[in-house]
Amino acid sequence: MANSASGMHVNDECKIKFLELKGKRTYRYIVFKIDEKAQEVQVEKFGNPEETYENFTDSIPENECRYAIYDFDFTTEDNCQKSKIFFIAWSPDTSRVRSKMLYASSKDRFKREMDGIQVELQATDPSEMSLDIIKERAL
Repeated sequence: MANSASGMHVNDECKIKFLELKGKRTYRYIVFKIDEKAQEVQVEKFGNPEETYENFTDSIPENECRYAIYDFDFTTEDNCQKSKIFFIAWSPDTSRVRSKMLYASSKDRFKREMDGIQVELQATDPSEMSLDIIKERAL
């Protein structure tokens, strides 16, 4: 049983899907949710490599907290193709206080389990995770 100091247990499927995204580029994004009854972080959904950033943002609930991993491809000023793995902690102001507390207290443990995250983003409003901000943070 997890306690708030250590954060929620991270289901093995989360780690497997993350490794597939990181190593094989099997997914464009993965959305994770905390299942309070099971006391663990679980995979909620994932997107195929051809999906867009808009597909990703549409997959995150407007009024509920989530963790997400997004594999962002971009081209540098030197015309080099690069990729950065983003961790996004989505905690909208409209979500339940208990939910915000659970996600906040479990974030560090979750990030430790997902070895290879390159950029972290905390968002409480869609404007805080716009494509422009993603591009800016990638460079």
